[in-house]
Amino acid sequence: MNNSLILHCGARTATRDELKDVLTPKPTMSWKPVPHYEVAEFVTHVAKHRGYEIVKEEYGLTGDGMKMFGVLNFANGGSTGCTRALGIRNSHDKSFALGLVVGERIAVCDNMAFGGEVVIHRKHTSRIEIEELIPQAFDRLAYQYVRLEERIGEMKIEAVSVDQARVITVMAAEIKAIPSCDILTVLKEFKEPRHEEFSDPTKWSLYNGFTETAKKYSPARADYCYRRLAGLFGMK
Repeated sequence: MNNSLILHCGARTATRDELKDVLTPKPTMSWKPVPHYEVAEFVTHVAKHRGYEIVKEEYGLTGDGMKMFGVLNFANGGSTGCTRALGIRNSHDKSFALGLVVGERIAVCDNMAFGGEVVIHRKHTSRIEIEELIPQAFDRLAYQYVRLEERIGEMKIEAVSVDQARVITVMAAEIKAIPSCDILTVLKEFKEPRHEEFSDPTKWSLYNGFTETAKKYSPARADYCYRRLAGLFGMK
């Protein structure tokens, strides 16, 4: 099975227990980094409490351990042909806030589709506050899942010509969702999809051309790609 957190450039995969080994910087008066392991623990605990059956956990770290990306794959929920997933992101270098983002894993190809993000806090707060904020974030995620699944349904019936696909792909490169060298790769996947389910020329098929290409990206690059695509495809 493909791993949605394919790593390179010094990045590495990690289990949840291995996140314990990452040193957390000392807090300051205005910034309190939360250990990656505690974030993963809190999120998985709340997910299970909310009735989500976790079938797989994936975590990736940048080489210096300062950024952590995770995906929880659920057995329940999701649109047709998909199951719900949850993206997690946390940083120890102030590069971005702790956040959760709703997702769908497409069964046929193991690609991911991500929608709206719920930022837990702009400036990392204390452990006790995070324990309170994550359940609140899950309350907001419920709406985000419905919105994402509705949008996927719309994209599945929205026809896209090759010329339109070219325009959208160039736009994606302009907003740095993909590097310009991947424009032709995405278009080839759209015109000659490796999975029959994407043979109809729709916006959903084009989106999967992007996500198929993104499998080779590092966690940080893939995270940025998905967030930019969510805006481009109206999935937030």
